[in-house]
Amino acid sequence: MPFKVSALDIRDFQECGVVMLRNVLSPAQVETLKRGIQRGYEHPSPRSKIASEDSDTGKFFEDFRCWQDIPEYKEIIFNTDLPRIASELTGSRTVRLHHDHMLVKEPKTQQRTPWHQDTPYYNMEGNQTISFWIPVDPVPEDSAMEFVLGSQKWPWLMPRTFKDNVAKWFPEGSLAELPDIEGRRKEFPIVSWALQPGDCYAFNFHTMHAAKGSTVMRRALSIRYVGDDVVYAPRQWVTSPAFPELEKNSGGMKACGPLIHPLFPVVYMSESKL
Repeated sequence: MPFKVSALDIRDFQECGVVMLRNVLSPAQVETLKRGIQRGYEHPSPRSKIASEDSDTGKFFEDFRCWQDIPEYKEIIFNTDLPRIASELTGSRTVRLHHDHMLVKEPKTQQRTPWHQDTPYYNMEGNQTISFWIPVDPVPEDSAMEFVLGSQKWPWLMPRTFKDNVAKWFPEGSLAELPDIEGRRKEFPIVSWALQPGDCYAFNFHTMHAAKGSTVMRRALSIRYVGDDVVYAPRQWVTSPAFPELEKNSGGMKACGPLIHPLFPVVYMSESKL
């Protein structure tokens, strides 16, 4: 049965920047995704990295842009309800894939994912954006992601590397620093939800989010889609994830122009006016 997006889901996504959705993937689809994540974990791409310290009692592993090499990712990205849900939540008639991002925190991983917005790390700008964070393991609340409600309306804030807090992208001082959300938690509307396999978070690229370490195995794929108002924003530095192919051939894309390129395939087109 297709997943039904409610009016409340749309309102929460638009006003709060995040919504939690239950049973978006079927058990069979979860198994497909689990096989894909395992394949990616055992055969990482050159873009993979360890995002935790050597001294960590666990390990935080990430990999990016693997959908063309991992058929299970492609199946989930293109052939589930996710593209349609993205269209309905963002209000975009057209939905394109921007990239996929696999995240694995092994049991006893201490490394936090610090508070951040995703948009400043990327090569695009726009508001009709959505990230689906989909686990294949149960995620207890003490290992779950956290979000600041309404923060998708905040200005751009300085992106920094997660391990050493370096301004690797925008020049130092060019953007305001993040507020001390962790040190002043009571001052911010922070929400979090435990998840089961098949559930997901759906949030705007600009929504402020973070995650603690993990006491359990926490394997997830984040699928990042973009909509009609998103434009190409080439940077003078290497974005995260990097798209070195565009440095050689942008396919005619120009700054502030449509994000039309085979690297960003159309996954959904609505037949109705949203």
